[in-house]
Amino acid sequence: MKARELFILISIVVVIAIVSLSFLWPPILWGFVLIAPLILMGVFDMLQKHHTIRRNFPLIGRFRYVLESIRPEIMQYFVETDTEGRPLNRILRSLIYRRAKKVNDTEPFGTQMNLYHSGYEWMDHSMYAKQNPKEIGKFPRLLIGGADCKQPYSSSLLNISAMSFGSLSKNAVMALNKGAKMGNFAHNTGEGGLSPYHLKYGGDLIWQIGTGYFGCRNEDGTFNEQSFREGALKPQVKMIEIKLSQGAKPGHGGILPASKNTEEIAKIRHVKPHVAVHSPPAHSAFSNPIEFMHFIKKVRELSDGKPIGFKLCIGRKQEFMDFCEAMICTGIKPDFITVDGGEGGTGAAPVEFANSIGMPLREGLVFVDDTLRGFGLRKDIKVIVAGKIITGFHIARAIALGADGCNSARAMMLSIGCIQALQCNNNTCPVGVATQNKSLVKGLVVDDKAVRAFNYHETTIHSFLELIAAAGLDGPYDLRRKHINKRVGMYNVLTYDEIYPPVKEGSLLSLETIPESYQKYFQLTRIM
Repeated sequence: MKARELFILISIVVVIAIVSLSFLWPPILWGFVLIAPLILMGVFDMLQKHHTIRRNFPLIGRFRYVLESIRPEIMQYFVETDTEGRPLNRILRSLIYRRAKKVNDTEPFGTQMNLYHSGYEWMDHSMYAKQNPKEIGKFPRLLIGGADCKQPYSSSLLNISAMSFGSLSKNAVMALNKGAKMGNFAHNTGEGGLSPYHLKYGGDLIWQIGTGYFGCRNEDGTFNEQSFREGALKPQVKMIEIKLSQGAKPGHGGILPASKNTEEIAKIRHVKPHVAVHSPPAHSAFSNPIEFMHFIKKVRELSDGKPIGFKLCIGRKQEFMDFCEAMICTGIKPDFITVDGGEGGTGAAPVEFANSIGMPLREGLVFVDDTLRGFGLRKDIKVIVAGKIITGFHIARAIALGADGCNSARAMMLSIGCIQALQCNNNTCPVGVATQNKSLVKGLVVDDKAVRAFNYHETTIHSFLELIAAAGLDGPYDLRRKHINKRVGMYNVLTYDEIYPPVKEGSLLSLETIPESYQKYFQLTRIM
């Protein structure tokens, strides 16, 4: 029985019991004086639209907010820390919630980080700081589209990363898309296909095509050109992203539990309902780098020239270099590449894959940026990153390391009410974000949460631009690796250009100029 139904049943039973017993002993009617306020509070919880936990769990859901109100004092003993020992949940979750609700996002008592902990990072500021570009009417955009692209897309510097309908509820998808429409940023569909909920509010979409080709597949699971073209030509679809792998489980296909695979979801994905759906670990439409480039060309033609890119988490470096050589050999280039870090999130992944497979974001991003430059391809291809991008500083660090734009999934989920209950794979998400349970989904109010997604995006971009202005830079793309410092020991600090010396443009095109760190790869069999 659902929590709301249980509350209503208990309330009715209690009222009937008190009234009945009052005939035997009239003073018991005074019990109603104590019970009535609680019942009224529960009814109010079910009717209000701002707190999903209280809508789904009347009265008892209030205990979460009691704990939240005293979290700085008691919750610090129960927080998750990142790989550098910093309190991730308490600080960043609180920041996202406050930005989403547009309440005060400043902190008292200065930094809460250990400035002398190995791994601490900071950005150089300037005594000649500039005015925030947003305050003078400048809001930077990223134009994505190479020479073969007929419909380039003007993108925000921060967009919603890939999350499928099926993994997320319909209300969560609609809230994110409506927020994207309000804020003029893009919403990646994830590999679960184009749903009516992605399309309802008209927000810009990046349609992700995974190894299962959901929404554009034949019965045997192979790629269907006709159904792909039907989806790709929809006006809301601005770009196509071919997913090779994701950071949370690279080399492992996506997982949709049978409990989430409803009749509706199965129809959208072109699969059978009520069975677990596992995407294949690799694509069937191509089997080598040359075939992959021709698949990119085919997809671009089928979409009438929309920007085409691919997403991957870096594994074997040799394989990405083979892609670059295939681009040169065929003359076919993607318009963008999305680099996902091994720290990326997911609703369901084997523990070993989540913890021990895939290159972390910073190393993966630097390798992709350097390799593209080394092959003389960087000027033609935009690089987008995903993997725990949450704050304005995270965006600044990513761009300094070589990115053009960023995607965020975790923070966007938190902005619409996710509380990290870690029930994503059980279909029991209490706030209706990552579940197909209709009773729980109903608690998430689209109009309210869309505003919060919009608020989070706007305030985070604003904070990023404030950092750029504080550094005395004219714009985001003046950021370089030298602007970000990292403590690598108690008494040793390096800038990122010292940790990752940039590769010279075109240096991988000649055996005489190949950097030492790349030489071992050129001893292997090459395409060129």
